Amino acid sequence: MSALHELKNAEGARLDSFRKGRGRGSGNGKTAGKGQKGQGAHAHTKKNGFEGGQNPIARRLPKFGSRKTHTGVKTVYAIVNLSKLNAFKDGTTVNAALLIEKGVIKKELDGVKILGKGELTKKLIVEAKAFSASAKAAIEAKGGEARVIE
Repeated sequence: MSALHELKNAEGARLDSFRKGRGRGSGNGKTAGKGQKGQGAHAHTKKNGFEGGQNPIARRLPKFGSRKTHTGVKTVYAIVNLSKLNAFKDGTTVNAALLIEKGVIKKELDGVKILGKGELTKKLIVEAKAFSASAKAAIEAKGGEARVIE
């Protein structure tokens, strides 16, 4: 038969958590293991992630994950100026695939837009998603055709 002071909890039993700072009689009262004075002894003096003046890990590591961008909302065109279209022969039907093949643009993106910078010297049929007013006028002035594709 065991005495009361020899009783132990059953193996695997959940013990009550140790409550610090609950009076001197508890064996861990008064300063509750924090020592006398100083930054660590005071409540709410260090921000979350504070590393003692060292640059915190949240600032040392690079950002990752997705960010809000306007790529889903904004239409981004591959831009081609009229002067670049002079690389094609008369009567050619110029489209995005041909522009990529010739190296005028790298990617089609949301479509090709033709702008009026430069001078067009050839008669071309140009298929693009958008045209500036001056580009459309210049293509049609040379006897070509500006086709808007969807």
